[in-house]
Amino acid sequence: MDKHIVADILNEIGFYLEWKGESPFKTRAYENGARAVESLDEDLKTLVQENRLGSVRGIGKALEQKISELVTTGHLKYYEDLKAEFPSGLFELLKIPGLGIKKVRTLYDTLGITTIGELEYACRENRLVDLPGFGEKTQQNIMKGIAHARTGADRYLLSEAGEVAYSILKKGKDCPQVQSMQIAGSLRRSRETVKDIDILASSDQPEDVMKYFVSLPDVADVTGQGETKTSVRLKEGIAMDLRVVSPEQYPYALQHFTGSREHNTRLRHLAKSMDLKMNEYGLFRGEDEERISCANEEEIYQALGMSYIPPELREDTGEIEAALEGRLPMLVESRDLQGIFHLHSRYSDGSDTLAALAEGTHRQGYHYMGISDHSRSAYYARGLKEEDVIRQQEEIDKLNAEWEDFHIFRGIESDILPDGSLDYPDGFLNRFDFVIASVHSNFRMDRSSMTNRILRVLDNPHTTILGHPTGRLLLSRDGYELDMERILEKAAEKEIVIEINANPHRLDLDWRWCKKAKEMGIRLMINPDAHSVSEISNTGFGTTVARKGWCEKKDILNCLDTAGMKEFLEKAKV
Repeated sequence: MDKHIVADILNEIGFYLEWKGESPFKTRAYENGARAVESLDEDLKTLVQENRLGSVRGIGKALEQKISELVTTGHLKYYEDLKAEFPSGLFELLKIPGLGIKKVRTLYDTLGITTIGELEYACRENRLVDLPGFGEKTQQNIMKGIAHARTGADRYLLSEAGEVAYSILKKGKDCPQVQSMQIAGSLRRSRETVKDIDILASSDQPEDVMKYFVSLPDVADVTGQGETKTSVRLKEGIAMDLRVVSPEQYPYALQHFTGSREHNTRLRHLAKSMDLKMNEYGLFRGEDEERISCANEEEIYQALGMSYIPPELREDTGEIEAALEGRLPMLVESRDLQGIFHLHSRYSDGSDTLAALAEGTHRQGYHYMGISDHSRSAYYARGLKEEDVIRQQEEIDKLNAEWEDFHIFRGIESDILPDGSLDYPDGFLNRFDFVIASVHSNFRMDRSSMTNRILRVLDNPHTTILGHPTGRLLLSRDGYELDMERILEKAAEKEIVIEINANPHRLDLDWRWCKKAKEMGIRLMINPDAHSVSEISNTGFGTTVARKGWCEKKDILNCLDTAGMKEFLEKAKV
């Protein structure tokens, strides 16, 4: 265990002690000890072995014993017991510039924030603006600090990696020697998080393409370079591989490097059963390995006797069998969506007015939107009191009177309270066209209690949609402990709609459960969870989740036109 890790642990102990209200002298002793260890010129292990650690200024007898235990055993019981009293990830918040222990404590006490991911999500929902000691400028600075802290992370959100990759792709296509270029790998398959970026290019002059690529201002350093592959790390921290193949090899390489590994393994076995050989360079027949000419991926799949399999489905979840039998779904597309629900306005924690949200939604080609600000229990998000709801609905009625080709549905995102009830009396809930029921508190209930909590709300006749069903925050917080099989069974029984929350930090329902829900006949709905006009475009990420979950137009509720949606909601309220 090197000195940097030991220093981090000492600082963490000081943090926990200060949080618990221990003596400032005790807290400061650990902070001073951390600085002393960090600045050591001699090897820490040698000092411990020769019993000379106590002679280092700033390290007393108690600290010497604890550091020695750490160095010699790799563990420190005092630290592990202390750490177990706190939510994991809490100490990491201190690594964000501008956050001291007082601010971290405020975040934890008021918003329940314990991880950097939860903090980022709260910032994006404007939760910090009204907190004592914070404000809009502090929130902006924290967002910048989070972006800096995430540089060099192990995994990246689909949205983050995609933005970087498409920027590189656009620049790469400007290279005169590039004939074709495409994103490959898990990013092309729209996985919810990715480790790195893969780009494939075709060219008769690969060396020139490589030189062009590494000279881009986006490249921080080159980590590997060969005849057909160059690896770099971009300034955003994410690794990227560029492979360059000949134009003849390009279709086969694109299929191969898109993956997944499991999908490709199944394809190779299928090819072998047909006395063919398949790899990244081609599809070959006979002992002479004559390449079967394929101009694109569609022709490769056709040569194997199957329908074309879209990249999102290439996860070995039955797509090969379905393609062989001609029963692949006609996947939903973004253009199929007629409207969107789950938008937040200035009435709660959104940053734009109702009118601005309506104009922005209409401008993006939708015919309706469902406003769903937070309910009264969500005090941290300026949840709506009953009088606020009435005032908002009056404004909605006025806006609807002004529009001829656009409609605003009156909804609410109602907190599912710990006992499974909704956040307003039944009589008041009748005022809404729809209710999105969501968990926003008490995330750490045990599996049985959380499952029963959600089952009860699904029994409530006012519940229209179950919002972000598992509560996960990607790369930050796992979903609640719950029995999703039972939840889906109840939703199917009660004809409750399940949301695909398109916020790129959520992408919840997970695509694997989307496939299960579709098979059970449950209607899904793609919603952006937008807190501003700019976040309406989140909807596209939800569409990729639906596609990965084998969803067709008929499976997605908001593919209904305005009249169809009105009819559905009226029947749901009966």
